[in-house]
Amino acid sequence: MYTNLVDINKNMRFSTKAEYGLKAMTNLAQCYPAQKTIGEIASQENISQKYLERLMGILRNGEVVQSSKGKQGGYVLSKDPKKIPVGEIIELLDGDIAPMRCVGKFCSSEHKCPSSVVWNKLGVQIKKTLYGMKLSDLIKN
Repeated sequence: MYTNLVDINKNMRFSTKAEYGLKAMTNLAQCYPAQKTIGEIASQENISQKYLERLMGILRNGEVVQSSKGKQGGYVLSKDPKKIPVGEIIELLDGDIAPMRCVGKFCSSEHKCPSSVVWNKLGVQIKKTLYGMKLSDLIKN
């Protein structure tokens, strides 16, 4: 799955999936190691519970959260927030982080265009920044 960070309006931004997923993960980080129900997170973050269930399924499959069923069930981070890079969460939800379609393995052109140097360097810096930030960094502010 590939997500181009440049949307139709040509504004650089991440998807709603990444935004809401990061909100949910930050919410869980604030109470780590306790768990919360999907309803609690949805209510506190003003996210549709049905939509959040889909996002949490992706995050569970990516092994950054664990879930338990039943009356005492809920979601909990699978590891300490200090060990979960923001970039990992975004890539689980949005796919490969790249500023343009032509960056990396997604270039359909046989010959690289001169501007690909710019986009490749930008992509490296974005990933470096996002993987350098941990979930715990977001709850300090």
